[in-house]
Amino acid sequence: MAETVTSPDPGLVEALRALSNPMRLQLLMWLREPERHFPLEEAIADPAEVGVCVSHIQARAGLAQSTVSAYMAELQRAGLVKATRVGKWTHYKRDEQRIAQLVATLGKTL
Repeated sequence: MAETVTSPDPGLVEALRALSNPMRLQLLMWLREPERHFPLEEAIADPAEVGVCVSHIQARAGLAQSTVSAYMAELQRAGLVKATRVGKWTHYKRDEQRIAQLVATLGKTL
């Protein structure tokens, strides 16, 4: 009897692709504990509530602003972070609900 072949969840594939880059994975890990990894005294919004300003992420990563923006956009497309504008600045925060869903899907898939 032939087994039905199912394709992996496209959202899971996109998330795994985003996480395959070591720096994008590192950025997501830093965002897990923003108060530990980013200067709170320089924040214009609450990092736990709104997220971390892209300029602080860029400073921590030591990469060009365009590179960090591209990495964060990839994480956002994969549903791993949410972006919020505060004035002219974009702040990023992990999407914990989506991450939990992806972990559960991965657990059922593998």
